[in-house]
Amino acid sequence: MQRLLWIGSPFFCSSLKDCGWQDVAFHNFEEPRVYGWDDLVRLAGFTPDVVVVADKSRAPFVLGVEDFPCLTVFYAVDSHIHSWEPHYAQAFDACLVSLGAHLERFAGPYLPAERVWWSPPFAWEEDRPRPEIAKEWDCLFVGNVNPETMPRRAAFLEQVGQGLPGLHVTRGDYRALFPRGRVLLNQCEHGDLNFRVFEAMGCGGCLVTPRIGHGMEKLFVDGEHLVGYAPDDAGDALYRIRFLLERPELARYIGETALAEVNAKHRARHRAQEFTDRLCDLWMQDAEGLVAARRERAAAVRRDCLSVPYLLWANEVPQPELKQAYLDAARGRFGAGAEGPAGASARA
Repeated sequence: MQRLLWIGSPFFCSSLKDCGWQDVAFHNFEEPRVYGWDDLVRLAGFTPDVVVVADKSRAPFVLGVEDFPCLTVFYAVDSHIHSWEPHYAQAFDACLVSLGAHLERFAGPYLPAERVWWSPPFAWEEDRPRPEIAKEWDCLFVGNVNPETMPRRAAFLEQVGQGLPGLHVTRGDYRALFPRGRVLLNQCEHGDLNFRVFEAMGCGGCLVTPRIGHGMEKLFVDGEHLVGYAPDDAGDALYRIRFLLERPELARYIGETALAEVNAKHRARHRAQEFTDRLCDLWMQDAEGLVAARRERAAAVRRDCLSVPYLLWANEVPQPELKQAYLDAARGRFGAGAEGPAGASARA
């Protein structure tokens, strides 16, 4: 196990290069399209031992994966808004799941629970304190507050702002903004454990965030690394923000403690190493046999798990080439006529 291709959102991909891999190829894209085995080999410049398909919060963009001749991993981050992801994951050998409470959703008839791995969000290596920047706002929220797409967030922040004139709500480069807030506020529109939790702490901030579960309580101690409030309860959040503003030494201590915990356990390099270790264990457990067994049941996976989502996507996407690609994939004909397990893909 030496060569890996990662396609989709980058997440911790760049940190894999320090985990002992001989080759790590990465491909991201923005245009609507789908990829098959031959496409991925061409993009990588080698035949991969492992293919990772990383969530882009869009329709499935790698097709025929149930018949790929190497280890395959799906990385699900947005399972709180995409109900099709657990079905798609059944076509893979293993799956990383960002939200701890969703692990059971991904364990299914073709993907056993022992190959569904929790991989929580993390702080990026570039998330760092900037002590040279002066504090400007009592409380800061950085993120999307569009009431049409984030109605709960918009309503919550409006309520907090009515009770806290020092609240500043904005969008932009959070790494430049977070150091300017005495207290950093988080809200989770869909009840997800979002990256903002880790990014804020990685920047050395004192974070006030909802107690949303998904394993957050296993990672951090409330009152030590962060301060939790009841989800969507503006009054509870206000109480805790004011408590911290009245005790700046405590806020500073929580920010410092959080930073130390993130540096020790929750940066991209930690997730990359954990992932590599799990793959090494899987490789030692007869990876060839695992891949062969998956390919033998490829038709059953398509029938039981993939055909309905693919047919739905064929009805939803506007591009004729993509419609045909999903129809072909649902029937196991994606890239028919080309060499390799899935052949060359149709392109948008």
